[in-house]
Amino acid sequence: MPKQNLITKYPIEWRKGKLGIKIFCSIPKIATGILISAGDNLFLVDPGDGILRDINKELTSGQMLSVSNIFVTHGHHDHVGGIWSLLTYWRVVHKLTPVNIYYPEGCVEIESIHRAFLSVYSKSISYKIHLKKISNNRELSAKNVKVKPFPVLHKEYVELHSKQKQVPALGYKFIYDGSSICYGGDTARCEPLVQMAKNSDLAILEAGLEEGEPDDGMHMSVEEAIQIGKTAKDFFLVHVPE
Repeated sequence: MPKQNLITKYPIEWRKGKLGIKIFCSIPKIATGILISAGDNLFLVDPGDGILRDINKELTSGQMLSVSNIFVTHGHHDHVGGIWSLLTYWRVVHKLTPVNIYYPEGCVEIESIHRAFLSVYSKSISYKIHLKKISNNRELSAKNVKVKPFPVLHKEYVELHSKQKQVPALGYKFIYDGSSICYGGDTARCEPLVQMAKNSDLAILEAGLEEGEPDDGMHMSVEEAIQIGKTAKDFFLVHVPE
């Protein structure tokens, strides 16, 4: 029976074999921060505000320098707000190995952060930054970890909250050494998430729809998230409004 973690207390930690995850926080409109470990490999997912502080408490200086891959589900500030500080930190400590930033095609926030960072520091960066735009659902391989991106359904308000538009958004399934973690990011209920969560060792599912609010096509309700979570071997609910 999967755990039904309805009251989320951060940080959340989970591990099976050589694959593990630590969710420092996932607070709507504030910040998200996720660290995935696969053997000796360390990935960051949705590095929101505070991620540099959090991994500094978690990792050695050598491990912080070894991080080579960042996975972004979408460009909202609570999921990308820590990227600038990460890039600047690595510049200050003279990181030498490259960093790959994976993000959905059309995510202008990542490209804008990258462009602005280079405009300020292009002559004093010791490492390479590679933007990896994801335009399809093809499986990726990063440090011997299989990563399956999949499209999810997330929207945002425009024109003073009078209209909505869909934003480029992805979920990711990480597979390593026979274990798997499915992370949906921010999304309403959608079939790709349903399929990817099923039979995963762990599903991380957002339940950001406020109680009593009509379905806005942006987030899942607690009930919807639990229903999907029960198809995985274990699950956690995150991004639940406080």
